Amino acid sequence: METLSSRTPVTNGITNHLPTPVQRPRRLRISPALRDLVRETRLTPAQLIAPIFVRHGRDLRVAIRSMPGQYQMSPDQAAREARELAERGIRAVLLFGIPAHKDACGSENADPDGIVPQAIRAIKDAVPGMVVISDMCFCEYTDHGHCGVLNSPDRSDFQPQLGEGYLLNDPTLALLAEASVVHARAGADIIAPSGMIDGMVATIRAALDSAGLSHTSIMSYAAKYASGFYGPFRDAAESPPQFGDRSQYQMDPANAREALREVDLDVAEGADILMVKPALAYLDIIRQVRDRHTLPLAAYQVSGEYSMVKAAALQGWLDEQRIALETLTAIRRAGADMIITYWAKEAAEWLG
Repeated sequence: METLSSRTPVTNGITNHLPTPVQRPRRLRISPALRDLVRETRLTPAQLIAPIFVRHGRDLRVAIRSMPGQYQMSPDQAAREARELAERGIRAVLLFGIPAHKDACGSENADPDGIVPQAIRAIKDAVPGMVVISDMCFCEYTDHGHCGVLNSPDRSDFQPQLGEGYLLNDPTLALLAEASVVHARAGADIIAPSGMIDGMVATIRAALDSAGLSHTSIMSYAAKYASGFYGPFRDAAESPPQFGDRSQYQMDPANAREALREVDLDVAEGADILMVKPALAYLDIIRQVRDRHTLPLAAYQVSGEYSMVKAAALQGWLDEQRIALETLTAIRRAGADMIITYWAKEAAEWLG
């Protein structure tokens, strides 16, 4: 049977007069080596930051139901995890603590023997060169699940016009200052305030400097949106709000100019590294911040971004490795210098 490829082309003199392409971009896609040679955006393990959830105890690795492949770990297991990450080229971790006791002001966050200081010391003992970042917030530590001190009738500074349950900005700043010094003294290289509290960077910078910790950096969650993508994190950090949501302090997903204002304020207050969170749904914000500022820029590929792909991959609906690397590359392409991602360990292996 005659096939299409075996036929003599019937041109009728037409194709003889069609122009031959002068520009042929496909020339540079002809082989894997050539594609790698001209690749514009590079993704390496050294650009990835691995989040670690730590809890009290020993020899504990508690699976997080809504985040397959992720665990809550005791400090000794966090140190073991840090060693494995370092072996794969990961140079930084971000710590979230699950306390033994919660109260209205999240007091364990400022305890030198609290869970995060314990984990910092364990990781530094195991991997001295690992950059340890302490997420600085109170939602995991408070019994109400919000990120600081709440307006309450039983407080002497109760403000009726704000309503009961409103997060009080300046009293929360005092707690952030105290806890930041504790975590830095335990060995944290970077403090990462994440509550979107007005003045948080300036307050923490002043507290660190006054304590003789001027070498400790601040990575500010400069543009953190009130996002639905955080759902699985609430499970991982055991920090769901007991009422309402966090829209009174985290940003409206509809706003871009406001993000730039928030970022500008944090730059002026002394932030060393900026962050946009979440990442994939806010690539436009990452690009705008990158174009506006020269400080190092981080992006947080959050729990929902991870868990959606994991769930689909478990159903056999998509290729997890391909999607994970594609999304990480997109975040880098948008302008992020570093990415906080739950795929850090796996991605490092995939990248070889």
